[in-house]
Amino acid sequence: MSSTIDSILVEHRVFSPSAKAVAGATVAGMESYKALCAEAEQDFNGFWTRMANEHLVWRKPFTKVLDESEAPFYTWFDDGELNVSENCLDVHLTNGNADKTALIFEADDGSVDKVTYRQLHARVCRIANGIKSLGYKKGDRAIIYLPMSIEAIACMQACARLGVIHSVVFGGFSAKSLHQRIVDVGAKLVITADAQLRGGRAIALKSAVDEALADEGGDIVQHVIVYKRAGSEVNWSGSRDVWLHELEDGQPDSCEAVAVEAEHPLFILYTSGSTGKPKGVQHASAGYLLWASLTTKWVFDVRPDDIFWCTADVGWVTGHSYIAYGTLAAGLTQIIFEGIPTYPHAGRFWEMIQRHKVSIFYTAPTAIRSLIKAAQADPDTHPQRYDLSSLRLLGSVGEPINPEAWIWYYQNVGQGRCPIVDTWWQTETGGHILSPLPGATPLKPGSCTLPLPGIITGVVDEAGNDVPQGRGGFLVIKRPWPAMIRTVWGDEERYKSSYFPTDLKGYYLAGDNAQRDADGYYWIMGRTDDVLSVSGHRLGGTEIESALVAHEKVAEAAVVGRPDATTGEAIVAFIMLKDPVPDGVQADALAKELRDWVAKEVGAIAKPRDIRFGNNLPKTRSGKILRRLLRVVAEGKEVTQDVSTLENPDVLKQFTGVY
Repeated sequence: MSSTIDSILVEHRVFSPSAKAVAGATVAGMESYKALCAEAEQDFNGFWTRMANEHLVWRKPFTKVLDESEAPFYTWFDDGELNVSENCLDVHLTNGNADKTALIFEADDGSVDKVTYRQLHARVCRIANGIKSLGYKKGDRAIIYLPMSIEAIACMQACARLGVIHSVVFGGFSAKSLHQRIVDVGAKLVITADAQLRGGRAIALKSAVDEALADEGGDIVQHVIVYKRAGSEVNWSGSRDVWLHELEDGQPDSCEAVAVEAEHPLFILYTSGSTGKPKGVQHASAGYLLWASLTTKWVFDVRPDDIFWCTADVGWVTGHSYIAYGTLAAGLTQIIFEGIPTYPHAGRFWEMIQRHKVSIFYTAPTAIRSLIKAAQADPDTHPQRYDLSSLRLLGSVGEPINPEAWIWYYQNVGQGRCPIVDTWWQTETGGHILSPLPGATPLKPGSCTLPLPGIITGVVDEAGNDVPQGRGGFLVIKRPWPAMIRTVWGDEERYKSSYFPTDLKGYYLAGDNAQRDADGYYWIMGRTDDVLSVSGHRLGGTEIESALVAHEKVAEAAVVGRPDATTGEAIVAFIMLKDPVPDGVQADALAKELRDWVAKEVGAIAKPRDIRFGNNLPKTRSGKILRRLLRVVAEGKEVTQDVSTLENPDVLKQFTGVY
């Protein structure tokens, strides 16, 4: 592997903060940003002490800040105690926000429901009391498999209120993926719904839970709480299953929040990795909430009258940090959307911004690119057909946004007046790491700009040495930060090898390539491993490969990504079959069978866009599959790299048919 990476991206356009953006900003001007960075650099522990005391309510004050004695198993504020739900909800009952709208829920069919902070607090307490009545307590684990809804947020907060560790599973994942997570985390409780409503149709959830629990190990689950969302018929286990509304009935509107240690796990969120088994990313209560709250205030520059809309699902970390926790701690009013951006028409997002007077809009480049395409096909869905004058800030999350999509977003959605915060971060970081601050940072389309105060980043070679500006290398974080991953659930060795390899000077390895320009701005160049970014979702290639190989007709598989104008990356599967390679109608039929298989095994989002059949895969003599060559083939380019290390240099010539 080369120690540096060539950068071919050139972008000269710069957009400086307007006087309106600077006026009254949380961080106003570059000098304010630099002052915060200098404070953190000069007195690291003092900086974080101030932040933790100013932005969190503690039951037991901490006396220790960062403990590095067991690196890389860092701890923060570990002799302090607090409760996350108390910091998100109870604080607003006495600070003037009690009757402020907390959540505006818009359903798939367009109906709207609203709850205030007082009402949300009461709902969370009733659910928490119901969960407690079933016998669950601090340290128990719960799986939450719910659609986007007020109920999803309330159930997450109820678990946090009791110290029950939750793991939210995206509703698009299959029964097998759900089962894998239930067993790995050791969940005794599952919270789900009869179905979710998306794009005008009901998609069953309870039946997937039943299927997951029927597999080996599923008997560890003692209760399944079911939210009646769609009114769908469901199978029922009288001793195990309970309706959410019946569990809540008669419960008090108050529930004392359980004080937990700062390092008590708040949640475990599974993310794809370099092996077939997903990684359970474990986040601690205090450090995670501090950073989610701080970054909400800094990056989104929140104001008391803001209407905030993050379009992510709570099944992903964006929905945790910037829907369920950080934004509630900051006292925001926010939109919760059940549906999809193209139903009943591709102007749905813009229509909702107009209807609810959204001021901060945070979405993925995938959505932006798909809506650009829709607006070209149907001018009635163009954002300029809607009143978007309420917007003052735009955000991008999930993958790098290409400069031209950035410009379209800026001109057509933000009308040339809204700063765009292009945020880089990960499930493992807990919150934003690299991002503009709207009242301080000049913007460059396609760049996530600079590290936030208190974050020390770098671009290094494989020995951990800084690479020159303009050259690419590994993106690393050089010092611990409060919201960092604490471990991989049940696998400390995997945590160390994945994120703190011994040859990188103890730095956190992000797994992305990046380069810095002459102004120190960061540009993300893509993944260093085989994790794919599809529609803003991180998917492990090996996990998809494992599903394909589990099919009775498949001997071996390799999965790579190719650039796609809509989804960011499209999944391409190269497959070696046990039987002779088919063609024509037979190949089409088998390709469909394998796509459906992957959807069942992993989830519909993981279905390969392209499937190519061959008699063998390109391997080195030691048996390593050279996916870098397959990426070239997937993109339809000529292979010009050295293939002398291949066991059979002619192997690439066979992958001509695309199904």
